[in-house]
Amino acid sequence: MAKARKPFSTVVLGRADVEKLISMPAVIAALERALKKPFRMPPKVYLDVPEHAGDFRAMPCFQEPYASLKWVSVYPRNPQKGLPTVMATIILSDAATSFPLAVMDGTLVTAYRTGAIGGLAAKWMARKGSKVMGIVGAGVQARTQLLATDLALGLEEARVFDLKDPLARAFTKDMKGKVKCRIVPVASAEEAVRGSDVVATCTPSRKPVVMDSWVKDGAHVNAIGADAPGKQELDPKILSRARVVVDDIHQAAHGGEINVPISKKQFSERQVFADIVEVARGRKDPRKNYSGVTVFVSTGLAVQDLAAAGAVFEAAKKRGAGSRMELVR
Repeated sequence: MAKARKPFSTVVLGRADVEKLISMPAVIAALERALKKPFRMPPKVYLDVPEHAGDFRAMPCFQEPYASLKWVSVYPRNPQKGLPTVMATIILSDAATSFPLAVMDGTLVTAYRTGAIGGLAAKWMARKGSKVMGIVGAGVQARTQLLATDLALGLEEARVFDLKDPLARAFTKDMKGKVKCRIVPVASAEEAVRGSDVVATCTPSRKPVVMDSWVKDGAHVNAIGADAPGKQELDPKILSRARVVVDDIHQAAHGGEINVPISKKQFSERQVFADIVEVARGRKDPRKNYSGVTVFVSTGLAVQDLAAAGAVFEAAKKRGAGSRMELVR
């Protein structure tokens, strides 16, 4: 008599499941491990939808023992309809068989992995003793940037500014108790940035919101908001006097913080000091024999999604979380 085959099922994790399973320390640890190991990651594919002022992005990656695909959208008008600007779904597959191990809501995963890479960049690029953080923009991404940077540096104070004052006040209320540092809402971007050891820009701006004269010598800047052509948050003079590290040179030149300065010949790819993988693996050290400004240009890597989704999936297996569905017979 033939032996019955072991049934295979795919774990389905909705937003509520992911919220219970995900943690910033676990995501930071997963990303740090992932950046130090070999991976294959084709270029991000963009599908523009100008009719609705948005776009979709497909982000595949392979790193043992997983392969992953994130389908993510950026629709800036969504908050007017009660929906997030960024929404994503992640498929996590077994690399050895291609079996789909999990399908999960990727919106929170995206927020956490972007915060985590900002925290790691601060850990590797900020000067020792950095204790004050300035945050420009008080949305979802600002929250995970603060969570991760506080874990990485042990902050004493975070100053936050948003053009919409109620957002800054809501941010302050929401984040108290989630971080140990003091949170201070301020009246201007300049007040958030001046004197800060670490700065995070988390806006969808298409013109500089942080001026060169505000950034003190030796500060570290995480440029997070620019993730598409035409977006820009920093005065290009900041880049010219900084050691600039990118996550991926092609993505950064296409849509990251350096895309507009490159198009205007205010900056060139040759001026980029390193990519974050070189930093993670110890091949280049942005702080070696250097005490000036450092800038990390974040556009988002598929390997970050794979690592964070893997951490969520492993937590789901341990807890027996999520529902099951049969995709393969």
